Amino acid sequence: MPEKILIVDDDLETLRLVGLMLQRQGYQVASAHNGAEALSMARNEQPDLIVLDIMMPDMDGYEVTRRLRNETATTVTPILMFTAKSQVDDKVKGYESGVDDYLTKPVHPAELVAHIKALLSRVKVRTGPAPSRDRSYTLGVIAAKGGLGVSTLALNLALSFHERTKLSTIAAELRPSQGTWAIDLKLANPEGLNNLIHCRAADITTAVVEKELVRTTFGVRLLLASSRARDTDQLNYGPQMEAILQQLSSMAQMVILDIGTSFHPMLDRILSQLNEIIVITEPQPSSVERTRLLIDDLVARGFGKPKLLTVMAINRVRADVVLSANQIQEKIGQPIAMMVPPAPEQAFYAATRSIPLIEIQKEGLVNQQFYRMAEMLAQRVQNQDR
Repeated sequence: MPEKILIVDDDLETLRLVGLMLQRQGYQVASAHNGAEALSMARNEQPDLIVLDIMMPDMDGYEVTRRLRNETATTVTPILMFTAKSQVDDKVKGYESGVDDYLTKPVHPAELVAHIKALLSRVKVRTGPAPSRDRSYTLGVIAAKGGLGVSTLALNLALSFHERTKLSTIAAELRPSQGTWAIDLKLANPEGLNNLIHCRAADITTAVVEKELVRTTFGVRLLLASSRARDTDQLNYGPQMEAILQQLSSMAQMVILDIGTSFHPMLDRILSQLNEIIVITEPQPSSVERTRLLIDDLVARGFGKPKLLTVMAINRVRADVVLSANQIQEKIGQPIAMMVPPAPEQAFYAATRSIPLIEIQKEGLVNQQFYRMAEMLAQRVQNQDR
């Protein structure tokens, strides 16, 4: 049965031309002339993909997208925003409202078709039958104390992995009230984790989790935690955490989790869901000693064998005297997969522009380390799928 595409545009000529082009490609086409009609047809027609204009008289495309994402039937339906609005702010607003892709008119028909095919291919991974547990790869990032770069590494590793492999990737902050990504990237609605842990575990379905994910221009979906202290309470959210992780593992080929420190109250439940854990340390004696104790605990829980345990050292500040990789390996009894050099200027420019670290100095040494680790992970995913 051909895939059905709903085209939403108040311009009749656009509806006619795009509709004819897609029909020639073998797609079934439905059309809507305004936002209200689009919402009604999306409910009734259940399209496989929606091509949506922004500028419409009754309801703009941003509002249509937000309403579609709030309805169970269209929570994960891919939406391609196809519009004449080409400013960066327009695109950011589109992604924040929930679109999967953004394309500016005019465009060559072949490019439009290519974007549509890519989205339909991606959604088969995202909303098709849930892959078996061993077909996804879930990776946690942790440190023995705060301030070692866990959040930065988890986010940038997820972006590097997706950039290198194009595999579906989700990155999740698992620390209520301690989220940083929304602030760092100026993302709206950092309530995803908080909303989910206040659900009943039985109500946490794929559609519910998908609704809380934030789509980004970098291709990685994010589950954000708020940074409000009041969101830390005595709620026992262990069953919810397990349900969240189980759903995430069925929604992407790679899931990278920002665990934070080993003091996480749900650590046991999180560790049980992982294929691999990355332990972050820094080349300072006290941090390395605390890392050794953490590694001993993780080994006792089954990491190293059969689950993978990887150690990375991040040198966040320039100093005349630091431990070498060999010295760190001696003290912790584990090899160092890589040592990330200090890059304070790169970090500063990324922070002032509200973009990820790897978007600055693409060919720099820090980025090359992230890409190297991403390629190692890609090989592990490939081996697992065999």
